[in-house]
Amino acid sequence: MLGFLIRLLPFWVREPLLIVVGSVFGARLLYLGGVEQSWTLAGIGALFLVFTAVRVHTVVQALRARRNPAPAASEDGTRPDTPVPAHQGPAPAAPAAREKEPNAWGQAFAAVAVFAALGAAAFLGPKLLPSEAHGTPHAVSCPGGQETELPSAYKSPRTVTGAELCEALNTPDLARLLGTPTETATGASASNNTAPLTDGKVALPEAKVEFDTYTVNVAVTYNHLSIAQYVKLMDYGNEIDVKKAEVLGRPAVFSSDHTMRIEIDFGSGGSGGPVGQGPLARTLAVALDAEDRGGYYEITVWSTSGAFPDDDVLLGITEKVLPAVPERTM
Repeated sequence: MLGFLIRLLPFWVREPLLIVVGSVFGARLLYLGGVEQSWTLAGIGALFLVFTAVRVHTVVQALRARRNPAPAASEDGTRPDTPVPAHQGPAPAAPAAREKEPNAWGQAFAAVAVFAALGAAAFLGPKLLPSEAHGTPHAVSCPGGQETELPSAYKSPRTVTGAELCEALNTPDLARLLGTPTETATGASASNNTAPLTDGKVALPEAKVEFDTYTVNVAVTYNHLSIAQYVKLMDYGNEIDVKKAEVLGRPAVFSSDHTMRIEIDFGSGGSGGPVGQGPLARTLAVALDAEDRGGYYEITVWSTSGAFPDDDVLLGITEKVLPAVPERTM
């Protein structure tokens, strides 16, 4: 179908168009063949260039024919400059002048200009237009409204919900802050939990955003435990590489600990195995306020490989996310 439409184009539009297309694709395929060391791509690129060379030769011949037209023979076999014998009578009237044909160079230039404009739009469009216009994949969306009623611990006006934490965490800059700017989020979730052993009286909202390389989790615990007390408790826990800090003018502490791994065997009736030790994770806990009156944020990063970015990366994520979390006074 495309070939039929191309053949319908005038000669001085069709041929320059095919020359430009053939030269662009041929050069591109030759380059890719050299970079990827693929003889197939290089061969196809060479065929495009041969095809283009034939088209160029055709156009050159046509231009020469238009510049130097051969004198046409008349109906009686004589050329225009051949004298007419007297016995043949007066010369016939000159034929009517032909209609003026469109300028060949103008058509060729117009065809090349149109194709160049289309090519520029195709190559520059993704860079100049917003990502919504050219289909660049976005980070996944956070869950919408709450499907179930919030626990009573969230009735206090100072608590945030998991959905609000997810919106703050799922920033377009998150992949760049993690050092993996080419990745897009593969999953985003939120929950409105309560802290264990509190009889559902302490809110513990959480949100998680997953990438191919890293997973980032943010949680808020609205208890009366200060960062200073939290650091003392770490002496009795399994945390390692504990380091005090100050973030956004608030007391904070870095720590590392292993995540939990739960294996489920679907082949034996869905029974679960014992809870195992997952990959090492790095956490930055930050007090809810500068006075450290109790409660804290926790931003945690881990990966299935067990690697995680350095503390400066975790600090940059925290300084980006926390200001976006709705402020709730104690």
